[in-house]
Amino acid sequence: MNSLHARPNAPLAERLRALGPAQLEGMRRGIEKESLRAQPGGTLALTPHPAALGSALTHPRITTDFSESQLELVTAAHAGLSDGVAAALTELTQIHQFTNRAMQAIGDEMMWVSSMPCGLPTDETIPVGRYGSSNVGRAKSVYRLGLSHRYGRRMQTISGIHYNWSLPGVSSEEYFGLIRNFRRHAFLLLYLFGASPAVCSTFVAGRQHELQALGEHTMYMPHGTSLRMGRLGYQSDAQASLKVSYNNLDGYGASLQDALTRPYPPYEAVGIRNPGGDYNQLATSLLQIENEFYGTIRPKRVIYPGERPLHALRERGVEYVEVRLMDLDPFVPVGIAPQTMHFLDVFLLHCLLSDSPPDTPQEIAALARNQHRVAARGREPGLRLERAGHEIELTSWGAALIDECLPVAAALDAVQGGTAYLEAVRAAQASLHAPGSLPSARVLQAMEKDHANSFVAFARAQSAATRQTLLALPFSEDMQKAFEALSRQSLAGQKNIEAADTMPFEIYRQQYVSADRLGIRSLAHAA
Repeated sequence: MNSLHARPNAPLAERLRALGPAQLEGMRRGIEKESLRAQPGGTLALTPHPAALGSALTHPRITTDFSESQLELVTAAHAGLSDGVAAALTELTQIHQFTNRAMQAIGDEMMWVSSMPCGLPTDETIPVGRYGSSNVGRAKSVYRLGLSHRYGRRMQTISGIHYNWSLPGVSSEEYFGLIRNFRRHAFLLLYLFGASPAVCSTFVAGRQHELQALGEHTMYMPHGTSLRMGRLGYQSDAQASLKVSYNNLDGYGASLQDALTRPYPPYEAVGIRNPGGDYNQLATSLLQIENEFYGTIRPKRVIYPGERPLHALRERGVEYVEVRLMDLDPFVPVGIAPQTMHFLDVFLLHCLLSDSPPDTPQEIAALARNQHRVAARGREPGLRLERAGHEIELTSWGAALIDECLPVAAALDAVQGGTAYLEAVRAAQASLHAPGSLPSARVLQAMEKDHANSFVAFARAQSAATRQTLLALPFSEDMQKAFEALSRQSLAGQKNIEAADTMPFEIYRQQYVSADRLGIRSLAHAA
C-alpha cells in the first residue's frame, strides 16, 4: 500500500493529510474533445477530413472519432496544480486555433459547439472515419462500420469531452475504488455541467423517444440536463445486458473478456462480411473491441502498438481514469472552462479518498436509473434519486457531496498557493440551488430569447461566434509552422505504416480479435 491512506479505514481528512505536496503536484490531466464539422447552415459537413490537419491515423493531436466529419482534438497530459489546468487549456486552445485556420483556408465550415449533433442527413449518408489502406487503418474503419450496423450512425455523432486524470502512487485497487465512487456520484456532474437539454429533430427521426416538441425541428426535455447521457445517447439493449463490476481489476477484466469473446446472435446475423465481400464489423461478439463498451468512466493504461487495452491493464495495471460524461460547454470556446476542470480535480480526488464499498448488481442497476433520471429530468424541482435502497432528493445528496469536497479543495489550494479550487467548489455550491444558472438551463434560455426555440439556430450562432473568437486570437508564425510540421510528419507516418504492411487484412483481423491477445488469463479462459 502506498502513502494514499494513513491507515486502513482512516477518515477522509486523515487520508487527505497523508498526501504530500509533491504527490498532489503530480496530479495530471489531459483532454480529448470531439466536435462535428458543420456547414454554415447548420447541417453536417460531408467533406473528407481536411488534408492540412494531417493523418487522422497518426497525428498525435488531431484525429477523428466515429465519423470522417467528427474532429477529435487531443492534448498531452499536464501535471501540476498551479499551472496544469492552464497548460492543458492553452494547448487545447492552440489546437483549436490551428484547426480553425486550416478549415478557414478551404471553406466556411465550423466546429459544432454542442454535444448533440447538427442537422443530420439520412443515417447511411453520415461518413465513417477513414484511416488509409494499412491493416490498422482498415481495422479502425471496419470497427466504425460495425458500430453503425449495431447502433446506427446518428448515435455515434454525439460529441463530448473526455477528461483523463491520474495521481502518482495510486494502485489499481485504489483507482477502482475511485471509479465505484465516481459512478455513485456522477449524477452531480450531469446536473452541474450537462449542456444538452435539446436536439434537432433529425436526430430522433424514426426513433421512439420521450422528448417533447419545442420549436420547429427542435425536441427537448423541459428539465433535461444531458440528453447525451440519457436514453437517446450512448445506450444499447445489448450493452444493457452487461453487468460489469468495478470491484477489482480481475473482475472487471473477466466481465469485459466475456463480452469480447461471447458470440451475440443479432451480431452473428450481421456477419463479419457482406455477400459482396466487404467488411461489416470486426467481430460478432457482444463487443468488437474494448472501446465499444460505453461507460461514464474507464480505467485506462497507455498501450503499446498493436496491444489490446485489456492486455495492457492486466499486465501493467491502471495508469489513469478517463471521465466520459462531460458535455461540450457551448458557451466556452474550447468546450470546457478552467473552473470546471478545477472542480473535476477536486471531485476525482474526493472519489479516490472516500470509503468505497464494493458495488452490487442491485446498486449498478440503481445507478443506471439515476443516470437516466438526471439526464432527462435533473432540474425538476424535488427530483429524488436512489441511494442504498432509499430515495433522497438530488439537491440534498449533492449538497452533502459538495460539503465534503470543500476540505479537498482547501488542501489543493494550500499546495498551489491560490484560491481556484475553493472557488470552483463554491460555484458548484451556488449552482446546486440555482438551477436556472446551469448550462442546460442557459441553453434553453438562449434558444427562447434569441432563436425562436430552435436548437440548430442557437448552436449554429454559437458555433459561428466561437469560430470568430478563435480565429481572432493571436497565433504566432512559429506555432503555425510547428503544427504544419506535425501534419506533414503524420502523413509520412501513415505512409510508412502502409508500406510496412505485409499481412493480409483478414489474418490481421483474426489475430487482433483473438482471445489470446486479451492478457494473462486469456489462454485459461479459452481452454
